[in-house]
Amino acid sequence: MIRIAGVDLPDTKSIEIALTYIYGIGRTRSKEILSSIDINPETKTKALTDTEVSSLRERIEKNYTTESDLKRLVALNIKRLIEINCYRGRRHIQGLPLRGQRTRTNSQTRKKTAGKQSSRRFK
Repeated sequence: MIRIAGVDLPDTKSIEIALTYIYGIGRTRSKEILSSIDINPETKTKALTDTEVSSLRERIEKNYTTESDLKRLVALNIKRLIEINCYRGRRHIQGLPLRGQRTRTNSQTRKKTAGKQSSRRFK
């Protein structure tokens, strides 16, 4: 099993799909990384050589923000919005949609967690 950025990648899946198990890497970024290193996206994870794995690991760790660093960055951005008391920050505190969506009939999921999660997470 290959470990990149603190995540164990599944052996039986193609490397293009396996890379999406890393937080911050989706299908598009996965394809971009593999094309830059010249690895076939259909290759199974267990079939990769050590040099391919090391170049893949080096490429991801140097050029992309992933996993805990990315989660910390997102949390800090939300905390900054709350501290400056802007509209989006207040919507985060209230647990409501941020981007102008209708709230009269939709956004039930976001409203359910309104008082519970959002106030505890960023204070």
